[in-house]
Amino acid sequence: MNIKVLGAGCKSCEALLNATNEAVANKGINTEVEYITDMEKIMSYGVMSMPALVVDGKVVSAGKVLKPKDIEKLL
Repeated sequence: MNIKVLGAGCKSCEALLNATNEAVANKGINTEVEYITDMEKIMSYGVMSMPALVVDGKVVSAGKVLKPKDIEKLL
């Protein structure tokens, strides 16, 4: 499983990264969550609002900070 958090390094983006790491740990998934701040890479996903969550190359959430339980449902 490939999980990425797209963001500009803001407080909301960091909150989504932390929640995603917690959700991955809760589910017992052995993968690393990648944090992408490079705007060119972010734009390649077609994301207009951040933070965004990408699972296996598909944008599953954009523009909001999800709680770990909500992220677990998306994994």
